[in-house]
Amino acid sequence: MRNGLTALVIGAIAYGAVVAGSGPAFAQTPTYGIGRPPTAGELKQIDIDVLPDGRGLSPGSGTASVGKDVYAARCVTCHGPTGTEGPQDVLVGGGGTLAARGGASRPVKTVGSYWPYATTLWDYVRRAMPFDHPGTLTTNEIYSVTAYVLFLNGIVGERDVLDQSSLPRIAMPNRNGFVADPRPDVPAKK
Repeated sequence: MRNGLTALVIGAIAYGAVVAGSGPAFAQTPTYGIGRPPTAGELKQIDIDVLPDGRGLSPGSGTASVGKDVYAARCVTCHGPTGTEGPQDVLVGGGGTLAARGGASRPVKTVGSYWPYATTLWDYVRRAMPFDHPGTLTTNEIYSVTAYVLFLNGIVGERDVLDQSSLPRIAMPNRNGFVADPRPDVPAKK
């Protein structure tokens, strides 16, 4: 038993010495002659986050009436003609189901019932949709299809114009349905 413990301690010390002394060997340095710091333009291309208050939204605009055509051409295959059919995520409906507890009723998480911010929908469409060709919609098409999905959920009107100013002001039905992060190291959002 004592020999096993001694071997374990010696092994741990040796491992620690190897790991501590190998830091520079694992770090990429200019001595390898590969890579370069990114340019400001390259950093700007990947700095595409959109916040709930609208910071990061691109200039442009759209309405549900225009978005209906974009949806029919680019979204209907996965989400169905009315956003309720699938075969992929259902986008419409689910109102009042989040409070369901057990039994036959289960929460239905859709854009209209679950998502807290309309800007998150816009950002998701821009980054990930359409599924087979993400990133191919124009900014105006993104605003328009976002407007159409919100229209299908009864959140905006068919002719309401969504843009950098109006989109963050949309009060989603579940905006206040999330619990604040209780960790002491996370600043409280107001």
